[in-house]
Amino acid sequence: MKPRTIAGLARDGGVGVETVRYYQRRGLLDTPERTGGDSFGGGVRRYGDEDVRRLRFIKSAQAAGFTLEEIGELLALDAGQDRRRAQALAAARLMALDARIAELQAARSALQRLASACSASSQGPCPIIAAFQD
Repeated sequence: MKPRTIAGLARDGGVGVETVRYYQRRGLLDTPERTGGDSFGGGVRRYGDEDVRRLRFIKSAQAAGFTLEEIGELLALDAGQDRRRAQALAAARLMALDARIAELQAARSALQRLASACSASSQGPCPIIAAFQD
């Protein structure tokens, strides 16, 4: 295990230090105790490889479209081994992604038709501009 500071954790996890602190406030990442200080405080928090893995999981889950609340639930489910609920969350996310993909494909088709109509004639207003003004 390579101990690292919060800056090292953020760097290795591909996020900023404030993002790490935000995830800690949300309960997604643990905040380790400070070590090496004197009786007046000080010291440094040290993070390990498991913290990096958890941070990368959070980033990957966000990229897949999970909310931070859902990510927190997934992390809790992992600790409790509730695969059925984790599968249900994944299935719901897949359905939402499929719906979004369908919306984007419809928007792409509409824009493609407008672009074709725009290039078909040089007379009158451009259909693309007219479509977005309505």
